[in-house]
Amino acid sequence: TARHGAEQTHLWRRSYDVPPPPVDRTSPEHPASDERYRLLAPDVLPATECLADVVARVLPYWYDVVAPQLLAGLDVLVTAHGNSLRALMMHLEGISSVDIAEVNIPTGVPRRYRFAAGLAVAEAAYLGDQEAIAAAAAAVADQSKG
Repeated sequence: TARHGAEQTHLWRRSYDVPPPPVDRTSPEHPASDERYRLLAPDVLPATECLADVVARVLPYWYDVVAPQLLAGLDVLVTAHGNSLRALMMHLEGISSVDIAEVNIPTGVPRRYRFAAGLAVAEAAYLGDQEAIAAAAAAVADQSKG
């Protein structure tokens, strides 16, 4: 925020298709510098990404792994970074690329989905104390300010 300003940082964090500038491959902030990704080829690690890129990564996993388990009658727990969850929420709940900018997923709060036939969402709700959930969502909204 200090380097690029609150408005630009907010745009990068919340927009659908505006990525921040790429991180240099030699930077310690590049994913190639993270030991967790040591088994991946460096050219598959993104130096930047926006929500549209996350959607492109999340949906194949949804279709190939999660959806078949749900269709088989299994209960599935998905845990992920907020942006990955926003991408999945967009898909499941039909949220537009414009409206997703205002969606703030509260950190650490489970969201339960109940599905109808064909994995249409029949019900979606955060579980827990609603005031605490609202406060957690507000905290996420404030992350790109000041």
